[in-house]
Amino acid sequence: MTIEQSFRTLVCTGTLAMACALSAQAADIGGVKVEDTATVAGKTLVLNGGGMRQIFVVKVYAAALYLSEKKTSAADVQALTTPKRVALHIQREVNSEEFGQLFITSMNKNSSKEEKAKVINQTVKFGEMFASLPPVKKGDIVTLDWVPGSGTVSTLNGKQIGETLPDIAFYNAVLRIWIGENPVQSDVKRGLLGEK
Repeated sequence: MTIEQSFRTLVCTGTLAMACALSAQAADIGGVKVEDTATVAGKTLVLNGGGMRQIFVVKVYAAALYLSEKKTSAADVQALTTPKRVALHIQREVNSEEFGQLFITSMNKNSSKEEKAKVINQTVKFGEMFASLPPVKKGDIVTLDWVPGSGTVSTLNGKQIGETLPDIAFYNAVLRIWIGENPVQSDVKRGLLGEK
């Protein structure tokens, strides 16, 4: 191999490595960098989409939805039985009791009477779990994972909070906070479902 051929090979290899590195870099959600992939229960998930939750002009959190395969409808997302993740990248301090109450209120707005009754015990535990935390701060990351055969696993900065909640109906009730008929913010729903 000549020096020129070696140089070309090196340049091509370097360009390919840079392209791979760039593709593995973070996506941008309202100025917040989030990973393009996540690992849940040993499975690599892809970023389905994301959106910035705001109250008036104040950014509260960047939400990112990770799935085993991209989906564009709420029904298709909920029908998946493979691992899933919602990651919330906190943008301002929120009292944990208020944070938990916002979740519960949004879950109730997006569930029928029958759906609420089916997961009431898990919903109460979910609310209590957040109420027991210190305030979440800017830079904190809350993840809500569906782990098949186990249940809903919640973490704060990588550390599990509360107990695992077993019913997929409960996880789908949580998902409906953002992708239900009455989402917390319509543009967040569109973003999570991959709409530009």
